[in-house]
Amino acid sequence: MKISVIIPVYNAEKYVTQAVESALQFDEVYEIILIEDKSPDNALQVCLQLSEKHDRVKLYQHPDKGNHGAGPTRNLGIEKSTGDFIAFLDADDYYLPNRFDAEKELFKNPEVEGVYGALGVHYYTEKAKEQYYPLFQDKLATVYKQHPPREVFLGQIYMLGSFGLFSIDALTIRKDSLIKKMNPLFKASLRLHQDTEFLFRLSYYLDLYPGILDKAVAVRGVHESNRITAVDSKQINPATTRVLLWKEVQDWSETENTIPANVKLHIKRMHRSFQIGCAPVPQKWGMILKYMLVDYPSIRSGIYNINFRHYLL
Repeated sequence: MKISVIIPVYNAEKYVTQAVESALQFDEVYEIILIEDKSPDNALQVCLQLSEKHDRVKLYQHPDKGNHGAGPTRNLGIEKSTGDFIAFLDADDYYLPNRFDAEKELFKNPEVEGVYGALGVHYYTEKAKEQYYPLFQDKLATVYKQHPPREVFLGQIYMLGSFGLFSIDALTIRKDSLIKKMNPLFKASLRLHQDTEFLFRLSYYLDLYPGILDKAVAVRGVHESNRITAVDSKQINPATTRVLLWKEVQDWSETENTIPANVKLHIKRMHRSFQIGCAPVPQKWGMILKYMLVDYPSIRSGIYNINFRHYLL
């Protein structure tokens, strides 16, 4: 196996060395691609040092040296990669020694196009743990049972709360399948939740198989300046960002002729439920009244799925 590990780097000077070193422990990792996204801190200098120290570490920036967000940054990493497999790692997260144990066996089968595993959590500071333990606790982010590939997409779309989830840090993909079947890759239109939207489409187009689900293969590092913790601390309106996420999913589903009509309808209802959820109170009740008159099942679906909001990270 020749695995290209893609690490987007933004505001992560304290953590990126640990991320890189956690990937370097594997002989299967052919290269580590750092894409520096105009960080406001000293991350570029740290990345330069890492690329000079380790032959397998390659450093790139966007052609204009600007900040483009995690989606376009990962896309640039995929473009620059030369391995046969793609794995991702956020710059403040890290791999565990068992990260590619399942992949080494499963990818012997050419029908396996992707493998996903479980993600653990680590709190870098007591303050971060105090703030975000109610959200992440010490739980694994994982799919709860072994599922055949055909069930992964529907499991995420219909029953995320009971199906579970997998993180991009615990995902490995055949590069040729990714390039052939996914267009676009990560969407530049989403500054947040672009990985969730990517995983929805990926699980529709590629055959993804479960790897290690009962123990972590990688770890999410939680600190005060995580992008996602900024959302959950209400520095960014989480409902608004999820409306944008489900709008992208709905737009995609409407252009994909092979998606069954009932699945498209469910996605539409999910989008509506988040629209209602983030609307001002007078507008919210107006929307509810409208949908009760024209599409009552959407309201039932929205009320039901509101319980799953905190899973959509």
